[in-house]
Amino acid sequence: MGLELLMFLALLYVPLFHFHGFSLAEKAPYYSFVHEAAVAPEVSFFDYIIVGGGTAGCPLAATLSEKASVLMLERGGSPYDSPGKPDKGNFFPNMLDTSPGSYSQEFTSEDGVYNARARVLGGGSVINAGFYSHAEPDFLRQAGLNEGLVNYSYLWVEKKVAFRPSMLQWQSAMRDGMLEAGVLPNNGFTFDHIYGTKVGGTIFDGDGHRHTAADLLEYANPFKIKVYLHATVEKILFETKVFSKPRAQGVVFEDELGKKHWALLTKDRKSEVILSAGAIGSPQLLMLSGIGPSQQLKKFGIKVVMDQSMVGQSLVDNPLNVLLVPSPNPVEMSLVSFAAITKFGSYIEGCSGISFTPAWSRSVAKALASILNKTEQSSTKLFQEGMPKPDSLLDTRIRGGIIFEKVKDPKSTGYLELRSTDPQDTPKVTFNYFQAPEDLMKCVKGMRTVIDAIYSNSFSNFRYDILPAQALLDLIVRLPLNERPRHLASALSLEKFCVDTVMTIWHYHGGCSQGKVVDHDYKVFGVDALRVVDGSAFTSSPGTNPQATVMMLGRYMGLKILRERYFGKYRKK
Repeated sequence: MGLELLMFLALLYVPLFHFHGFSLAEKAPYYSFVHEAAVAPEVSFFDYIIVGGGTAGCPLAATLSEKASVLMLERGGSPYDSPGKPDKGNFFPNMLDTSPGSYSQEFTSEDGVYNARARVLGGGSVINAGFYSHAEPDFLRQAGLNEGLVNYSYLWVEKKVAFRPSMLQWQSAMRDGMLEAGVLPNNGFTFDHIYGTKVGGTIFDGDGHRHTAADLLEYANPFKIKVYLHATVEKILFETKVFSKPRAQGVVFEDELGKKHWALLTKDRKSEVILSAGAIGSPQLLMLSGIGPSQQLKKFGIKVVMDQSMVGQSLVDNPLNVLLVPSPNPVEMSLVSFAAITKFGSYIEGCSGISFTPAWSRSVAKALASILNKTEQSSTKLFQEGMPKPDSLLDTRIRGGIIFEKVKDPKSTGYLELRSTDPQDTPKVTFNYFQAPEDLMKCVKGMRTVIDAIYSNSFSNFRYDILPAQALLDLIVRLPLNERPRHLASALSLEKFCVDTVMTIWHYHGGCSQGKVVDHDYKVFGVDALRVVDGSAFTSSPGTNPQATVMMLGRYMGLKILRERYFGKYRKK
């Protein structure tokens, strides 16, 4: 880690011994510092203002509050208001919930793919499938992160939110099927990113309760932090002087009642505004504040603070394709517990026994019924007993599983453009899925591996022999998974299947990329007192699932920022 950094950590924690030693830290959900934005003063001052109380924002705010005053603004509500709602059994209903108070905001990309943005304290960690796994070493090296501080920061996160999952029958059979399909070796349980098949961590405890980035606020100093909910930031305020860089001064935010508030930085020149609003929200807010492509900003009457053509560019989403596999035998309710990490650039995971919304259950049942008309009646009756009924409003749990394939490091890139000047509006987002031929080849190889695993000996208890791979492909083609057109041969060609049925795995990143919009300290080029610390700065998605690394980054950068504030910039040796 380096002697200089170790000395800093020691100096940081000695003054905090009294604070933590006497357990003055607060436990979730009983945070005295979390309030509705409507009670915020009209004007307030803080050393750090963090926009976005998500997967990066919560650990960042908790860390900075150890030695400085912190304000964190979250546009959504609290995951603690409805105990049990974020838990394992409600995964798909929460993801598909589009009501005004839901945890996620639905949008459809210009590619015709349904998507969602988290809008809740804790961000994506409140709505995702829970898999916890570290980044690959190459990601850390390319990002310029110190290995010792990375490992220290991961451990800090894991003490609160990471658990070892139970590997029951369906998950074990799918893992063994992947081994039969050639995704070797079996690496057992590990947080590390290793080629082969492994059991990773989860943010669900043994009772199925979800632990999120919001739980990391238990580390916060409650006397140095304020968190406001339903606080929509409209723009960053800048001080502009001739012959000087623009300097962030604070933000303007609106509460749920429509009242405006001004949060300003203290006079200390080390104070900063930090965006942690995600790969959609952070570039959008930069543009709304006057930092972005000048032509686009002028179109909406936004005063140009700095012409930055790369804001909103290099936006990437990892394509996802799936197969739904009905089972003749009962299956456990499980989310992602294992990952198959191939050497050709594909990650494969699965879940079983999940509940859909009634509308989605009816869609699945009707598509299955159509396919089953081609099979013999005795098998049809047995098969339908295990699936949701088309006319049922309550029977939404499937007897079977979903196996999905994610393309690693796609070469296809997209962009983001403003739709309006309303920060509540999701911008126009284009990902250009499979524009690069190599991405499509990875998908095809990945889906072949999925099919090989399904028809392996290890998985034989959880598939119907009367359903060939062609029927499983046909089922997915018939479902309303996106708004993309279908080719006549969608179920006959894996290339067309990948293109036509592509979905998101919600691991989109970029838009404020390192080296283009921010430097390796996540400082925005050409502007003072402004950083972006979240997945929008990533040039690739870390590991199989990014949440562990995003939470780690919040802690990591919080420590680096505090060190820079009190001891000067750390020089990596």
